[in-house]
Amino acid sequence: MKQIVVVGAGKIGSIVAELLAGSGDYRVTIADREAARLTGLSPAIGREATDIGDAGALKTLLEGRFAVISAAPYHLTWQIASAAKAAGAHYLDLTEDVAATRAVRILAEGAGTAFIPQCGLAPGFISIVAHDMALRFDTLHDVRLRVGALPVYPSNALSYNLTWSTDGLINEYCEPCEAIVHGERRDTAALEELESFALDGVAYEAFNTSGGLGSLCETLGGRVRNLNYRTIRYPGHAAIMKLLLNDLGLRRRRDVLKEILETSIPETAQDVVVVFVTVSGLRAGRLVQETYAHKVYAGEVRGIAMSAIQATTASSVCTVLDLLAEGAIPAKGLVRQEEIALAAFLDNRFGRVYARPEDGPRGGPEDGLWDRPNRRTGPAPRLDAAA
Repeated sequence: MKQIVVVGAGKIGSIVAELLAGSGDYRVTIADREAARLTGLSPAIGREATDIGDAGALKTLLEGRFAVISAAPYHLTWQIASAAKAAGAHYLDLTEDVAATRAVRILAEGAGTAFIPQCGLAPGFISIVAHDMALRFDTLHDVRLRVGALPVYPSNALSYNLTWSTDGLINEYCEPCEAIVHGERRDTAALEELESFALDGVAYEAFNTSGGLGSLCETLGGRVRNLNYRTIRYPGHAAIMKLLLNDLGLRRRRDVLKEILETSIPETAQDVVVVFVTVSGLRAGRLVQETYAHKVYAGEVRGIAMSAIQATTASSVCTVLDLLAEGAIPAKGLVRQEEIALAAFLDNRFGRVYARPEDGPRGGPEDGLWDRPNRRTGPAPRLDAAA
């Protein structure tokens, strides 16, 4: 049984630990500097109240472990990844921060273990989908990635509720965004290039945010004309965020913005994750466009209530860990998300949370189904966490 450490007992880290421990294939320890956050977890999960900023203590915790999964704030990425390298443990994380990921890539050079950053929803699963679609074209023109985690029942001016890390949310609204425009790699501004579209009769807007492309700019550079990532929200959201960040100057006072959001915008577990990828280009001399669209709603798995963003993000990193443990992906150096085959991801017991009816039947145990999804169209998605 492989020993895993999950660093960070927040909204996502706690679910990652529960899924892995519930599989019966991993002995899981979850670490957080706040002991209060380590309560209420399954008895099968070990707990360590550890100062993540203490490099020595973190290295000691990771020694002899198969892997560490960082579900901590992005500004702690370097410390955790460095400790993983020193301890000889595989490293996986959920960060969308560009600078933090660059630091992980440096650590991966010459490493004897795998360093797999950005294993969540976006970047992460969205990168795997986009790359799989791109491979089916002879010549690529445009690759557009759109993802959003939204409340099912929006009821405030932002049409938004907090569903994941507030620090991560603010970071992606403020930092530069990578893109390829007319064949050239560029940085674009967050909250800009607003567009509107509808899916299943629901109106959305989408705008630039940082980090969602992962390493796709490098992977598809020289092959694609336009490549971009935008976050999906309900109409009107971007305008209010521009007011807060630009006109009121909260871009320079992120701590103040975080306090405002966390004291004024309620959390919700009644959410929906929207994934929308469009790829166009030439195939056999003909101009073709393909679209991947999917929605995942919140629900309960084995009596554990999960928001859609918790289920999709946690299942992504659990899937990558499974594939690593099985030897299905490289076990040394930097591993990019797009190196993972979409079919292998969806065939995985955790990855099935993303499976759509049109993806066809997926094998595996029948337990681990969503017990009660809040709202959906079509069959309930599967999250098979049994061994």
